[in-house]
Amino acid sequence: MDDITIIEPNELRTRMEALRKEGYDFLRSLTGMDWGEEGLGVVYHLEKTATGENKVIKTVTPNREQPELSSVYDIWKGAEFNEREVYDYFGIRFVGHPDMRRLFLRDDWVGYPLRKDFDESLNPLRMTNEEPVDTTKYIEEQHDGSVIEKRQTIFDDDEYIINIGPQHPATHGVLRFRVSLEGELIKKLDVHCGYIHRGIEKMCESLTYPQTLALTDRLDYLGAHQNRHALCMCIEKAMGVEVGDRVQYIRTIMDELQRIDSHLLFFSCLCMDLGALTAFFYGFRDRERILDIFEATTGGRLIQNYNTIGGVQADIAPDFVQKVKEFIAYLRPVLKEYHEVFTGNIIAHGRMKGVGILSREDAISFGATGGTGRASGWACDVRKRHPYAMYDKVDFKEIVHTEGDSFARYMVRMAEILESMKIIEQLIDNIPEGAYQQKMKPIIRVPEGSYYAAVEGSRGEFGVFLESHGDKYPYRLKFRATGLPLVSAMETMCRGTKIADLIAIGGTVDYVVPDIDR
Repeated sequence: MDDITIIEPNELRTRMEALRKEGYDFLRSLTGMDWGEEGLGVVYHLEKTATGENKVIKTVTPNREQPELSSVYDIWKGAEFNEREVYDYFGIRFVGHPDMRRLFLRDDWVGYPLRKDFDESLNPLRMTNEEPVDTTKYIEEQHDGSVIEKRQTIFDDDEYIINIGPQHPATHGVLRFRVSLEGELIKKLDVHCGYIHRGIEKMCESLTYPQTLALTDRLDYLGAHQNRHALCMCIEKAMGVEVGDRVQYIRTIMDELQRIDSHLLFFSCLCMDLGALTAFFYGFRDRERILDIFEATTGGRLIQNYNTIGGVQADIAPDFVQKVKEFIAYLRPVLKEYHEVFTGNIIAHGRMKGVGILSREDAISFGATGGTGRASGWACDVRKRHPYAMYDKVDFKEIVHTEGDSFARYMVRMAEILESMKIIEQLIDNIPEGAYQQKMKPIIRVPEGSYYAAVEGSRGEFGVFLESHGDKYPYRLKFRATGLPLVSAMETMCRGTKIADLIAIGGTVDYVVPDIDR
């Protein structure tokens, strides 16, 4: 069980500022909680990027009618969208937050759906369009400790605003940007999520632990293996279950094949966004080979119902090793062709260079890990920071660029494909004998406590926070999405760039919308 430091709400702001000065510069996760009679609150997971030291903070307000906590968005920028999410689902208002709007649900939604006492009957199906509102709430603390609510304007009446999405191929899913323009330049960008909302975290509270596994594949569906790996690791950690070496080898190989699969799709879609249709077909052609390998073992191509609590669903296919080795031998020379047909043209025309720059400090503060963080000069790979499975037994480089622009984000992912192949090559001929599944009880009950586990997904850190009260259902299951920090950083990256650059920036940030809108 994770060690948790409890901080009283009236001390939260002071203590959090002190922790930031101590070097806790990375807000890994921020989770809203309903503890019933104890009250409503938040669990924060913090990390010192210099040392890898972690700290878990809990704060609770007993006031369920008017719950208020101090905002930490100006300490860690990644808290801005996370606090809006907590307000949306739990009704906790964050004092000092500049934008207390709902993040996912409609403004006319009644109640807060992740509270334990939420009444679902209050919200009939609404068939009308929601009118955009260009004002937001700001909760300000007064000198005497009281708070007042102010209204702030998002867009002025004289601003020229256009919509990008939600139905637009370059938004990579149903995501909507409202963009204020001055000529061709982006003055302001407002992100609207919530068009695909699935309620997965709410559903998990009424499912047994084995039943929750299937939902992870439908978050970032291009990281299905990795997502489910994180949840299985979290449950196994909570139960004290140690899986065998054969399972660890298989999970690691599958995770890296999934990373290559995801990065090939990233390459293909980015090429299409920028008008390079030939390269788009190349990427899809080669990705099919990985899907064939997956299908032979897991039975799935996109959705991978493979990792289980204590092992994997089935042993690898008889020709798995041979097919993986053949694929790696095929892909290496083909990657050179990718660079000839696409990368060389980017360099020749200067496209993506200097576009959508995110500094190292901003990447850490937003929690924008993965290719975005590493393209900003931040070594943020979970496989290196907190090794799991076989990652401490293999040799690979963490690809880091310092430019922070769209071209750096592109090159990080292309180089990561080579590193993934290198990891697989070290493991594929050495998969040990042994069981692929440990014997587990028919009904799994996780010991009471709070637990967190994370993997390096295709887009950065994918984390799982689990609070158990000893039942066969999780009391709270929070997924630390890889995409939410990326989308929260879009306004910073896009401000001052041209509207055409928005497509390249969004494409290289590489978010997957169901992962955000979970």
